[in-house]
Amino acid sequence: MNGRYKKISEEIINKNAWWEYKRDLIELPDGTKSEYYYGESNGGALTVPILDDGRLVLVAQYRYLCDQISVEFPCGRIDDGEAPQAGAQRELLEESGYQSSNFLKVGSFHGSISYVKSPLHVFVADELTQAGAPEQSARETTEVIIRRVDEFEEMIKRGEIMDGSTLSAWALARGMVLKICESRKKDRWR
Repeated sequence: MNGRYKKISEEIINKNAWWEYKRDLIELPDGTKSEYYYGESNGGALTVPILDDGRLVLVAQYRYLCDQISVEFPCGRIDDGEAPQAGAQRELLEESGYQSSNFLKVGSFHGSISYVKSPLHVFVADELTQAGAPEQSARETTEVIIRRVDEFEEMIKRGEIMDGSTLSAWALARGMVLKICESRKKDRWR
């Protein structure tokens, strides 16, 4: 390992409602000065929602950068001053119309750690209730898709799930989801 970089200065190049684009002047371990460009946000919150019968709630939405419909877990930006779980609850309701008061954080990760400073917090939620229809806007429309775990994993194998956040979140949440589903099966037979 070469050691850590030392930040000399930070400049916001551009910003909008979602991101700040920054340029830092840094000193490398060998004393060389360099510029480092990156995006930064409050981070995001993603929920892996489980219905009482063990099926997963996903959303399909158009993604401009790949010009395709993407099937994903409900996920979005954490608002200013908002706690990650509150962001997860809000995004679940906005994108799927479902709500839950039973959220369990299973981890966090940085999806593009070399050029984006934006942690994604991953939650599993069960005991879902349908609170209404997903919120729709000109910028974002979603369609709710319900799949069994085995169907979802087949979608992954066929390359139908292309969102890196959804794939990474599944790696973190899968064990917990399977435990919840197994527990529900046992409860049904009592």
